[in-house]
Amino acid sequence: MTERIEALMRIVVGVVSGIILSIWKILVQVVAVIHFVYVLISGKKHKGLANFSNYWNVQVYKYLRYMTFTTNNKPFPFSNIEKELTVKDLKK
Repeated sequence: MTERIEALMRIVVGVVSGIILSIWKILVQVVAVIHFVYVLISGKKHKGLANFSNYWNVQVYKYLRYMTFTTNNKPFPFSNIEKELTVKDLKK
């Protein structure tokens, strides 16, 4: 695939992924408030809520790397969702 076609594909991927990540961001903001209250009441963090937010962080990082031409790995939903960043992700 030529660089021009790849750049045009990034527009489509960027719009679709951007919409999904924006909706997800709203959910993460709500979860952050809920998690804050939960920690104040219970004195410990809820692993599931923290993981949900971390998934979003990882996907936003991958999205930004793709949109800035740092990597050719497409972001979610065009690739599998990953729980954590790996050393492999940081080197690409």
